[in-house]
Amino acid sequence: MDSKRSRLSLAVSEQSILEACGETPLPEMGLIEQTWETDSIPPDAIADHASQAFSSLPLEDVPPGGEVALGVGSRGIGNLSSIVAGVVAESKDRGYEPFVFPAMGSHGGATAEGQREMLAELGVTENEIGCEIRSNMEVTQVGRTAERGVPVVADANAVAADAIVPINRIKPHTDFDGTVESGLSKMLVIGMGKQRGAKIAHDWAVDWSLRDMVPEITDRLLADLPVVGGIAILEDQRDETTLIEGIPPEEFLDREAELLETAYEIMPKVPFRELDVLVLDRQGKDISGQGMDTNVIGRRPFAIQEPEPETPNIKRIYTRRLTEVTHGNAMGAGSADFIHQNLLAEVDMPTTLINALTASTTRGVRLPPAVETDRAGLVAALSTIGIVDPSTVRVLRAADTMHLQYLYASRALVEEARNRDDLRVLEEPSPIHFDSGDFAQPSPHENSVFNESQRD
Repeated sequence: MDSKRSRLSLAVSEQSILEACGETPLPEMGLIEQTWETDSIPPDAIADHASQAFSSLPLEDVPPGGEVALGVGSRGIGNLSSIVAGVVAESKDRGYEPFVFPAMGSHGGATAEGQREMLAELGVTENEIGCEIRSNMEVTQVGRTAERGVPVVADANAVAADAIVPINRIKPHTDFDGTVESGLSKMLVIGMGKQRGAKIAHDWAVDWSLRDMVPEITDRLLADLPVVGGIAILEDQRDETTLIEGIPPEEFLDREAELLETAYEIMPKVPFRELDVLVLDRQGKDISGQGMDTNVIGRRPFAIQEPEPETPNIKRIYTRRLTEVTHGNAMGAGSADFIHQNLLAEVDMPTTLINALTASTTRGVRLPPAVETDRAGLVAALSTIGIVDPSTVRVLRAADTMHLQYLYASRALVEEARNRDDLRVLEEPSPIHFDSGDFAQPSPHENSVFNESQRD
């Protein structure tokens, strides 16, 4: 508590911000919706799709009663427990002994119990999935890469199993661009490598980009370990499961590259190329590996030798809170220009710094100036972008970089939305209301429930 009070003392008061910035007009804000055509898998069919995906893998070399190690990560993947449970059930039906191991690098504070807790908060518990979870940080060295001699390590429990099957979502990565990014291959290389493997990979990636490293080490792991394939997941713009596919090891890199192209096409994005201010209600590791998705905000200030995305161009970002599941991990907060004092109070610096040291992205955990209230944060952001005209300023407020269907938008953006087929105006602009200096309106993602009930 003393540490929390000490941090809160660093937050700048609303009065100080208002006095320093002078008269700063605030725009009126309306509510808009991105209209997407999606084709998600019905929730009651998720487990069956996962079972079929596992059945499609080449399992003929797995002995009767053999142990199947299922790698599960720390990302907030929709229907994750149902997907894992479907794979577990099919594995048992075939006479195998499945178990889950956390494949999440240094997440969870780089401790066995912390990683088990992260799985539990994602719904992956032994009761829910129907098998044992073996969580420890021990690794076995599998070998070294051919040219550079980089040590290749993997979870000791997985290495000792008769078969290994990573289960992960395919999506664009926040730190680099490549033929494969965030997905099955990266889970094998970094997630399955635990804290030691993740640290090795990120250290070498400073000079040898992850875009080149991940495919090479993946090939080595596929050659030396009993990886019988992976369960690939794609999610649509609404973060709903749209594909669950089993990929055999010989197709790992090629098929994952194809699915990555699809993932880029269907990922949720900010629907404007230019913004003056973006307000995010929350960030966290369950939202993105960097707290806020760099592909959404157009910023990658912490990645060494990696170019930033070309769009969108956002002048100022103000972030309000951390998610509960992130356990105080403020990785990526350095991408914001201002943060609310509540976010500052929620930071667990040891957890945050361990993640940053492992990933060699210490710039990402630099803490921006903290402000006492939302009014102060918005005024600070607006007062540093030049002359502000509330009728033309481009301000957007989103729940986070994953939930972008419903957005609060300033009048200029609402007017633009009226002329676009991919956007719909749900509420007309009105003055921003504050309660003790903080936004009185709920997050746009939460407000969407009300609006949907009104339209039905």
